[in-house]
Amino acid sequence: MSKSHHYRACHLCEAICGLAIETESQPDGSTQIRSIKGDPQDSFSRGHICPKAVALQDIQNDPDRIRQPMRRIGEQWQAITWDEAFELVAERLSAIQTEHGKNAVAVYQGNPSVHNYGLMTHSNYFLGLLKTRSRFSATSVDQLPHHLTSYLMYGHGLLIPIPDIDHTDFMLILGGNPLASNGSIMTVPDVEKRLKAIQARGGKVVVVDPRRSETAAIADQHLFVRPGSDAALLLGMLNTLFEEGLTRDSHLPVEGLEQVRTAVAGFHAEAMSARCGVPTEHIRQLARDFATADKAVAYGRMGVSTQAFGTLCQWLLQIINLVTGNLDRAGGVLCTSPAVDLVASTSGGHFNRWQSRVSGLPEYGGELPVSALAEEMLTPGEGQIRALVTVAGNPVLSTPNGRQLEQALDGLDFMLAVDFYINETTRYADLILPPTAPLEHDHYDTTFNVFAVRNVTRFNEAVLDKPTGALHDWEIFVGLAKAFAARNKLELKPTMAPQQMIDAGLRFGPYGDRSEHKLSLATLREHPHGLDLGPLQPNLVARLKTSNQMVQAAPELLLADLARFAEQELPSDSELLLIGRRHVRSNNSWMHNYHRLVKGKPRHQLLMNPADLASRGLSDGQRVQVRSRVGSIEVEVAASDEVMVGVVSLPHGWGHARPGVQMDIARAQPGVSANDLTDERLLDVLSGNAVLNGVPVDVVAA
Repeated sequence: MSKSHHYRACHLCEAICGLAIETESQPDGSTQIRSIKGDPQDSFSRGHICPKAVALQDIQNDPDRIRQPMRRIGEQWQAITWDEAFELVAERLSAIQTEHGKNAVAVYQGNPSVHNYGLMTHSNYFLGLLKTRSRFSATSVDQLPHHLTSYLMYGHGLLIPIPDIDHTDFMLILGGNPLASNGSIMTVPDVEKRLKAIQARGGKVVVVDPRRSETAAIADQHLFVRPGSDAALLLGMLNTLFEEGLTRDSHLPVEGLEQVRTAVAGFHAEAMSARCGVPTEHIRQLARDFATADKAVAYGRMGVSTQAFGTLCQWLLQIINLVTGNLDRAGGVLCTSPAVDLVASTSGGHFNRWQSRVSGLPEYGGELPVSALAEEMLTPGEGQIRALVTVAGNPVLSTPNGRQLEQALDGLDFMLAVDFYINETTRYADLILPPTAPLEHDHYDTTFNVFAVRNVTRFNEAVLDKPTGALHDWEIFVGLAKAFAARNKLELKPTMAPQQMIDAGLRFGPYGDRSEHKLSLATLREHPHGLDLGPLQPNLVARLKTSNQMVQAAPELLLADLARFAEQELPSDSELLLIGRRHVRSNNSWMHNYHRLVKGKPRHQLLMNPADLASRGLSDGQRVQVRSRVGSIEVEVAASDEVMVGVVSLPHGWGHARPGVQMDIARAQPGVSANDLTDERLLDVLSGNAVLNGVPVDVVAA
């Protein structure tokens, strides 16, 4: 037996921490993982890892993982060959599109897609051949407002300014919990030390959240805010900045700032306090503290995106950074200069070129809001979805009104899943095609390098050999494309392996052949611990993709949405509002099948303020029924002053107890699905993004 050492980044969340992995060859020719540790030589993560990284070996060795194509016959699953699988898909999807039209076949791509570069480079090699407008993804579950705001203001949905966390003096976090998420749309490994470093250099961290989260617990200040009302707080802050003359000039070319000043003139902190539950003086003082800090950053994540005014919130955050002089400024928010530059190499996007058939929801970047997926399957008529392709996704647990989606999936004519589990969604599939496991293929972080708090790059070599008979994700899509093209007599363009595409991206990128760095795939292979390309620098002027090369401060759509906000009724003090929460040991609806992550004390209870328990005659530890417009669940309640009065909290992505799911370990802590309560009719109307926070519920004894 011999030992080997490997270095790569963890792909399980956005932090992309560097790993040192030791393997050992066995007498039977196999290779076993001996240890997974943080890589102290990684300049970005500095040796830091979280529990998820250690669980990579659980994924590799999981007995529940599918390792060959499986076809469902009745309630039974039978193995078939890859060629048989590809032909079956081509035959069924072609027949359905011939009879019912192109849009009768839908696509849903899940969150893990961006954690696997083979899916990023090659999924559309097949999916693009379908030429369907019925495309959906996890983007409209939790982050569409970010992309739409950047598209409207800066001309590209990926041109998102990132907090310069290592150089700021004041960090304001709304609806984000980076100590649990390890950062999100902010690739920031070792985030706790980075936040504490702000405090150590005399700066301040402020968290605004309906729950005193793990991040709020270490902050200098935590403000409770009523769920779904962050726009009121931000409007009160922005109004104060203008009213008290606390703005600074920007070096950026900006159009429409006076329109913004006029539009927010009526949203005084006093009126906004009644909407958001934050005292007036706290709103005004927060604005003053932010404006007078030498370098400050306002950052909002999932909690402010998944509400009825999610896009308005993201726009207001950008404007607050802009008018205080912190947009495109060291210590404020800056855009990365990634080695593979997706902003430079792709179009800016498009919005509302077409709408969903039933509810008329707008598309963004060729995708419709996922809240419309079930109704598009269930509503008869021309264009009804009759087949579905899911890629690395579990929308039954991760999108609103999961029970309705189950009903819709059960009525499909055909369903294909590219996944290696029979989970709550894929159990409805007619065919499951499993790719290789993460450590069996190479990887490059095309997406998360775009959102990193430093300019970094690395290529991740495979740690383990590809098993005999297995296919990588990209090879599955090439096989599907060839079969579909042959059946439909389509011309198929030649393609290349993902690593060749990355090599080209590196060579033609900002650090490539024409620069002093001369980056290429060969260069990265010589640096297994990754390369640090330096801190973020002001670059927005050169990177703007708007038609007039100016920041659009006052997009008409957002100014119009202020009127919708102004007409919103004040919430009732008597109703309970449901919010989600995240744990460092999980990531959305996946990772609940790994012993290292699910062991320990239960963490899927409903959190409820003791005052709310008492007023309803409930007690800590009791089983309760939680009811919303769309359904009900039963769960154990836990008294907690972490949540403000009027708020209850369930973790996102649990509920692994549905029949037919082959994930045995998860049943030890199956929990319940918060998305059996979230409402597909509750949306950020502007973008179509789902509302997962601020859902009205009742809680009674079970």
